[in-house]
Amino acid sequence: MGYALVTSMILPLRAKANDDAELTDEALFGYKVEVIDRKGKWCRVRTRYQYEGWTLKNSLSFDAENMAFWDTAPKKTVMQAHADILMQPKVQGIIVQEVTRGAIVSPTGENSSGWEKVRLCDGREGWAWGAFLGKYITSWHKEEEEKLRENFVKTAISYMGTQYRWGGKTPLGIDCSGLCSMAYLLNGVVINRDAHMKPEFCMHETSREKMKKGDLLFFPGHVAMYVGGKRYIHSTAGNNCHGVVQNSFDPNDADYRADLPSRLLFIGSIF
Repeated sequence: MGYALVTSMILPLRAKANDDAELTDEALFGYKVEVIDRKGKWCRVRTRYQYEGWTLKNSLSFDAENMAFWDTAPKKTVMQAHADILMQPKVQGIIVQEVTRGAIVSPTGENSSGWEKVRLCDGREGWAWGAFLGKYITSWHKEEEEKLRENFVKTAISYMGTQYRWGGKTPLGIDCSGLCSMAYLLNGVVINRDAHMKPEFCMHETSREKMKKGDLLFFPGHVAMYVGGKRYIHSTAGNNCHGVVQNSFDPNDADYRADLPSRLLFIGSIF
């Protein structure tokens, strides 16, 4: 049925074509999605990481000219937790669009005193603080394993303190699989959005003895990332927590969480 571009800061994807339906995922500004069904004001879309959900079509752009531009445009990823795209390259500038970490913009090549001019997927233009933008990465190589593992952990830690949000995957609210999948996606690796492995993705099971930082820890209905030193990071709504925290596997540590170690099902690695 075609494709569309996400033109809202955060695009809720729901289990059903209903405002009250469960939030299952969030697509971010600048994402290209495949439209696979329509129902009144609703569209069912599929993301590039193969996740599907229903969303309001008025938050999507179907403009063919913008789509053609976006397919080949140079891109950068917003790495700041939350950022404003401004009409003028100054802090007093009028806000054109708010974006979150993971949003995609296109640099025009024009710069001014630390500001970078960008084009948005709907054709508008504005200025972003250059330090808030990072590389748009869509591929990875096993030869860069050590660097990738460090980057997975670094990216996950950048969400520390974010509140727990079922179906969320931004610094405004994120769930366990949202945290792990975004830490990988922002480094060019597409993994399953849910808290389990699927054969069509590149992750495979590894042993606890071979576990390294950046590997994923799968529990019943939950997933975390190993950060090294017997520690892991996750977004959790259990054990009196409500967001992204780090815990330890060592019973002697103050942040040891007794309910999870015995429930570890398997460890996933892409290497």
